[in-house]
Amino acid sequence: MKTLEDLFEHQIKDLYSAEDQLVKALPKMAQKAKTEKLKNAIEKHLEQTKEHRNRIEKICDELDIKPQGEKCLAMKGLLEEAEHFMKDDMDDDVLDAGIIAEAQRIEHYEISAYGTATRFAKELGHGDIASTLHSTLTEEYEADESLTEIAESRVNEKAKSNAD
Repeated sequence: MKTLEDLFEHQIKDLYSAEDQLVKALPKMAQKAKTEKLKNAIEKHLEQTKEHRNRIEKICDELDIKPQGEKCLAMKGLLEEAEHFMKDDMDDDVLDAGIIAEAQRIEHYEISAYGTATRFAKELGHGDIASTLHSTLTEEYEADESLTEIAESRVNEKAKSNAD
């Protein structure tokens, strides 16, 4: 990589890989979730994630790059951690609290990645692409906030009370 444009292309391919991996992983997380509110939030984000992947594909078309070819190792690691966690035998409330924690780690990674890609797009004069990436960034923030609300709406409290 020699230019910011090269780095930007790498970031876009990485985001595509991250979203693609997430589309495959979110149904497993939804299936493991015990509370309906958490299950619904994950399923809603799955639909958003499919749209995020579609947006990246459109960006790739516009920039004449192939989205495949990169493997987002960060997302792979986050998803492996989540999968490993969900295999443990634990109380339902603790499981839901843990799923939220794992999902928020994923969201925080995506927030960072989309923030960086948005900045690069602006720097490179890709205003429309920056706007599209920023829309996704906003949705990632909203997903994170939704998970926080679910956690604070008694999931964490119930998980804590299991120790009493």
